[in-house]
Amino acid sequence: MMQQTWYDHPVWIVTEPELAKAVLTDSRFAKDTALAPQHWDAATAGLEPTAAEQLAITTLDGEPHSRLRKAFAPLFTGAKLRAFYPDMRYIAERLLGELPNEVDLVEDFTPRYPLAVLCELLGITAQHVETAMASCRLMLVDYPANVPTAMAGFARLSAEATAELRMPDGTTEHDLHYQIFTILFAGQITTDLAASSLVARLLTTDEPPDVLVRESLRAHPPAPYTLWRFTTCEVDLDGARLPQGAPVLVDLTRVPDLVFGHGPHYCIGAQLAQLELRALAETFRTSYPNARLTAPLTRTEPDGIMGSRLHALPVKLA
Repeated sequence: MMQQTWYDHPVWIVTEPELAKAVLTDSRFAKDTALAPQHWDAATAGLEPTAAEQLAITTLDGEPHSRLRKAFAPLFTGAKLRAFYPDMRYIAERLLGELPNEVDLVEDFTPRYPLAVLCELLGITAQHVETAMASCRLMLVDYPANVPTAMAGFARLSAEATAELRMPDGTTEHDLHYQIFTILFAGQITTDLAASSLVARLLTTDEPPDVLVRESLRAHPPAPYTLWRFTTCEVDLDGARLPQGAPVLVDLTRVPDLVFGHGPHYCIGAQLAQLELRALAETFRTSYPNARLTAPLTRTEPDGIMGSRLHALPVKLA
């Protein structure tokens, strides 16, 4: 475990797998951003609205978190996702088939593919994928200036969704819109990065799809850290005494087997993401056996909530 100073405040970063699992299952490490240091700027520190401000699966803990998590459950059952797998293959094949023979896949394909899959899963028709693309991009430009416009786009998408989310009693239409935003935005920014890493690896190895998925995620986690957690009381951890309100992160570049988390907040979309990547690998290998890179690859450094990404993925498909 390391202690560093971020935003003029001590931050503890967990780097050992077993210690990370302990933190991710310990209720004394809470997700509510209301516990963050009071002087932190939410935009700079990447803080979501507090649990009191916005119902969200990523900031609730305990029974409220369990109740909201059940709202997502019908979308992500194993049986539903296995039945949906041919649709993922079809979407990958269709989107790849629309590309020119020489293309930079990170320009449009790797951001679009996960959103096309998620929109189909949510019952949002393909014509609205452009709205999803535009809204996701706005979330990453001049944050948080464009958030209201982006969230208006996600609200329109929520109105188009036909999939059932079993929202807890007492929730509002705005709460439903926020859950659709969470599914689309979180599913896009992570799978976008993972898909580009997977295709780059696919073009340089002969690993089978399951190995490609696992090793791509291990080598280049889509996020460098877990979301923030904050101690609800003083905690002794690995020989260090953390005060109440201590910010804690798990370094996923050092514990990549926990890329989808662990414990109560294990990513509810983990199986979907892995199947999406497998579908892409199988489709790419089958349809474009002679595809090749046309230039050396370089990567950005991890930045905030975003893992490293390829500057470009120039490919000749046939």
